[in-house]
Amino acid sequence: MTNIPPPAEELRLLDAELRQLDARRAVLLRRREWLVHVLRTASAQRSVPGAGQMPPVWPVAPGAAAPRPEATAPGVQNVLLLLGGILLTVAAIAFTLVGWGHLGITGRALVLATVTLAALSAPVWLLRRGLGSTAEAVAALGMALTVLDAYALHEVAFDGSGGLGYAAAASAVLSAAWAAYGAAADLLVPRSDQARAGAGTAARPALRLPLPFAVVTAQVPLLLWALAVDAGPHTLTAVLLVTAAADTVVALRPAHAPVRIVGLVGACVAGALGVLSAGWLCWSASAPGAAAPGAALLLLAAAIALAAARYAPKPEVALCASLAAGLCLVAGAGGVLRAWLPGEWTVPGCLALGIALLTAVRTPLPRPMRQGVVGASLVVQGLAVLWTLPLVAGTLLGPVALIERPWSGTPLDIRDAVFQDAAWPSYATAAPLVLAAVAGVLALAERRAVRRPASGVGALVLAWAAVVVTPVVLELPYGAGLVAHGAVVVVALGIAERARRGTGGPSAPALTALVLALVTSVTLALVSLATEAGTIAVLLALAALFGVASTRPGLVAFTAPAALAHATALACAAGASAGLRPEHTALLVLVVPAVAALVAARAARAGRSAATVTVEAAGAGAALLALALAVTDLPVLASVLALCGVVTAGTALRPERRRAGHAAAALFLLAAWVRLAAWEVTTPEAYTLPVSVAALAVGHLRRRRDPSVSSWAAHGAGLSVTLVPSLLATWGDPHWLRPLLLGTAALAVTLVGARSRLQAPLVLGGGTLALVALHELAPYIAQVVGVLPRWAPPALAGLVLLALGATYEQRLRDARRLREALGRLH
Repeated sequence: MTNIPPPAEELRLLDAELRQLDARRAVLLRRREWLVHVLRTASAQRSVPGAGQMPPVWPVAPGAAAPRPEATAPGVQNVLLLLGGILLTVAAIAFTLVGWGHLGITGRALVLATVTLAALSAPVWLLRRGLGSTAEAVAALGMALTVLDAYALHEVAFDGSGGLGYAAAASAVLSAAWAAYGAAADLLVPRSDQARAGAGTAARPALRLPLPFAVVTAQVPLLLWALAVDAGPHTLTAVLLVTAAADTVVALRPAHAPVRIVGLVGACVAGALGVLSAGWLCWSASAPGAAAPGAALLLLAAAIALAAARYAPKPEVALCASLAAGLCLVAGAGGVLRAWLPGEWTVPGCLALGIALLTAVRTPLPRPMRQGVVGASLVVQGLAVLWTLPLVAGTLLGPVALIERPWSGTPLDIRDAVFQDAAWPSYATAAPLVLAAVAGVLALAERRAVRRPASGVGALVLAWAAVVVTPVVLELPYGAGLVAHGAVVVVALGIAERARRGTGGPSAPALTALVLALVTSVTLALVSLATEAGTIAVLLALAALFGVASTRPGLVAFTAPAALAHATALACAAGASAGLRPEHTALLVLVVPAVAALVAARAARAGRSAATVTVEAAGAGAALLALALAVTDLPVLASVLALCGVVTAGTALRPERRRAGHAAAALFLLAAWVRLAAWEVTTPEAYTLPVSVAALAVGHLRRRRDPSVSSWAAHGAGLSVTLVPSLLATWGDPHWLRPLLLGTAALAVTLVGARSRLQAPLVLGGGTLALVALHELAPYIAQVVGVLPRWAPPALAGLVLLALGATYEQRLRDARRLREALGRLH
């Protein structure tokens, strides 16, 4: 018995067989093209005398793919059909616009009706014969002709009607006609003919162009009608939203992909334009009654978005639609509140509406819709926080201007001290309330374990910002403002310690609280610069507070450097208050590096390496500040350098900081040099001999511990430091004492090198001795050269060159022996 498969299975088998036939046909066509190429090449070679043999039967290497044509047959077919359709459409337009007047009314109607009916009927006949691409091209031509028919009808029968009104009616009729035409093609063409033409199954209509074109054309009838009747902005906005609603229905309808895509794009574009227009109408109104129509339009947009989210096939689409719906709801209600409430309460009102959206979490809505509404609430809260940023930034950065004019006098209040050189942000009175509300929402979310620990950190930062800006907003007295900021520092340190204890180590909330305490302390110190007593009192209190906080093991890495920084500022302020000059104030600042060295040593013994590094960095910064203050007075600078060397030498006593001894030696050397410069000593040996003696002693001790060390590594630097500068000074010194002493020293170094068989002393001492001798003989050589005739030096040079050339090989052997002799030395 023959097993007859169901129609769907049989259709699948037929499609598979057709694809195999197409693939086989493509292979045979490529083979045919290659054979034609081979025959043409062979005939060309036979026509040329002495041409080579015919190429092999198959021109490609084994396993290589055969050369493929650059354009496929379906692609060529589509291009030809597209060009043909375009040309026919252009010809029809030209006929309608140019040749229209040569025919009567009957002739015009007959010509257009005949051509249009033929173009619209032909695709059905073509589809039944499997010519799908040709049918699509002819259908596109027919739809273009319907547009020309509408234009011709207006010119003949409706010439007196308004252009916009007729265009609205014509676009609506054309959209409906094209949709009906696409549906009729599905009914008139059997499924077997559609499959043979490549149209596909029920999800893919027989003709793919009419339905998308109908959806595109349906975008304009309502808008053109509204423009034709001179509708107001509210009506135009409503038309856009109704069009977006219709597009949403099309996009959610289970149609084939092009129709859904066109509907989705139309819904997004029309909806976005409608929402923007409604938002402008609502937020530009000056009274609640005037803002109500715009708010109603925004509510309509929200309803459309919620309906789209409810029936969306994908969770991502539902989330985005519900997000847009939540924003539209807040924008509509916020526009009415803006016209009803004072200006500074507009943002808090919108924030309250955004927070109210969070109640959607308790509703039975699908999860994507709840997530979208919550996302809209987060967007509103984020925008509200951004609105407060100018006030927060001004509160933190405004006191920087006091650095240029410290101790200028007690301000009227804390706002005058902070915003003395900056503009007060408009409607900033409600900023603390906004910050506190968002902080409360984040704290509640953290308590419910939502996005932990980011919610807790955000709540802490926003609560801190609310407390910091509150004294400025309330215009508290200057002293009360300082106390309030100091209390913020204390509370932030307490929160950091509590968070550290709760987690048993450094955590995000603890680090955040520490950073907030540090930032507040810097702002407090800058604000205190307005008065002398306030500056000293605040810096003293901050240094003591951070010093006490440094006793906690988890905070010392941050609080100890902060205490040292405030102590450094306190030393500078104390020096200025006492009337000391900057270089004398530097001696006070040096107390900070000494304390830092002691604290770092204690931290190292306790095993806190991170704290050790930060404390030493703070001490180094204070030392650099002291050097900068003392640079104008050389004797004081020498003393500061020496004291820094003492502190560094004390640090080098720790086993893990032995290398700090090099820095201590450099500081002592610089101190000695600065002291010599202060005494106006210009003799280079006074600067170089101490370095040479110390370097030679270190090199000697090093060679005693390790005899394999080269003499260059042990003594080269120490000898060069003195010999080279002295030799340079000798060539510019007209007296005899320096050359005599340098020559004697160079002779002694050379003899020591020869006796000890050390390369560095022998080479450096001998070279220096030779150059000193040349310096002493230079006047006599100059006299001899002046007595000799002008031809004598060239002749002497020629003789020397001849002698060297004659004994070239001997000179090479001598140089080689000298190099080997030096190489045998250490």
